Amino acid sequence: MIVMWRYLWIAAVVFVSDQLTKFAAADYLTRHGDVLLTSFLNFSLVHNTGAAFGFLSSASGWQNIFFIVVASVACIVILWMTWRLAANDLVLGAGLMLVLGGAAGNLTDRLFHGYVIDFVDVYYRAWHWPAFNVADSAITVGAVLLAVDALGLGRKNKH
Repeated sequence: MIVMWRYLWIAAVVFVSDQLTKFAAADYLTRHGDVLLTSFLNFSLVHNTGAAFGFLSSASGWQNIFFIVVASVACIVILWMTWRLAANDLVLGAGLMLVLGGAAGNLTDRLFHGYVIDFVDVYYRAWHWPAFNVADSAITVGAVLLAVDALGLGRKNKH
């Protein structure tokens, strides 16, 4: 249990950063429109009612409740897994907390808005990667760390 508290700050930083950037982006972009940063990066406000890559975004509305349930269950499972961590499970703990912070950030959007606020638009010419946010980035990095841990990469061999 004590080990869990050692990692929770990561989820808290992700959650707060995600919510602050979404608030700032929504406020600014609603008033001023898209911001062109480089030849491959914009800030553009998107209200995503679906999941990653806009999956189920054109469904009739049931998907919001579905994603709320999935995110809530994921957060509970992650907290349970973190509670069971050993003191030396650094990569696993960090990965779980990045996913938890991101899931909680997107869950908060769904609960309060009915959609997730995305605003980072990466593109090449006419091709655009689906818009994303800090929570999505944290979930992605967390998933990579979970894969690294599952594959045993970065662990010292115990002989």
